[in-house]
Amino acid sequence: MSDKSQSEQQKKPDVNVESAEEQIVDAADEVTTNADADEPTQLDAEELQRQVTALANELQAERDKGLRIAAEAENVRRRAALDVEKARNFALEKFAGELLAVIDNLERALQTIDASDAAQNSIAEGIEMTHKGFLSTIEKFGMEAVNPEGQPFNPQLHEAMGMQESADVPANTVLYVMQKGYLLNGRLLRPAMVMVSRAAS
Repeated sequence: MSDKSQSEQQKKPDVNVESAEEQIVDAADEVTTNADADEPTQLDAEELQRQVTALANELQAERDKGLRIAAEAENVRRRAALDVEKARNFALEKFAGELLAVIDNLERALQTIDASDAAQNSIAEGIEMTHKGFLSTIEKFGMEAVNPEGQPFNPQLHEAMGMQESADVPANTVLYVMQKGYLLNGRLLRPAMVMVSRAAS
């Protein structure tokens, strides 16, 4: 064998080793590159998850805040509507209270008139018409009389001026009314002054 052939055969293994070494280095570089690439991807995913969680919490907080604001606005609207209704229903309370004295005087006048006197009968008719007109007018504005004669005594609507023994009616029954009471839209404007029965001794 010639020196040239031997020299070529000796060189072939050197070329293969270098190629293998290059492949190992390339593979190591690829692994390192992939590892470096995977780590930022994982970190980015965790950061994104944290941001998503933070945004979800913020969104829920804003929703809760919106619900609270809506509920508060509804409460304000409801209170305003109640205030308007009360103002409308009871704006005439003081004025209506002043009218009661006029009605009381008309009723007293009717009680003092002698029905057997023809001259007074014509006066009584005029007073009675005026009285009925007053009652009709105040009823249009939500006023109603409280005339509890013969009814059980109710301390929320009646004011007892005294008690009287009676065997004809149960105890705590209104025997007669000395002064009528009045309601304005269901609220007590003036209690009825009454005499109340008690059991006979």
